[in-house]
Amino acid sequence: MEELPQVLTAAQLAQVLGISPASLAQDRYRGRGVPYVKIGAKRVRYLREDVLKYLRQNRLQRTDEPRGVA
Repeated sequence: MEELPQVLTAAQLAQVLGISPASLAQDRYRGRGVPYVKIGAKRVRYLREDVLKYLRQNRLQRTDEPRGVA
């Protein structure tokens, strides 16, 4: 995997995570998922440090393990 940029668009992050931009939009709407930054009225960006932290916090070893406990 190539180096993540410091700031990612929803489309870039969706590609990295292997999900759709619509899935990211649903996560934002529901108040879950990767933290994001709102620029202006409509532009959404994700910071690399938030993406990496989110992935670390949601890393599991077992299927019965609670999420977000790091």
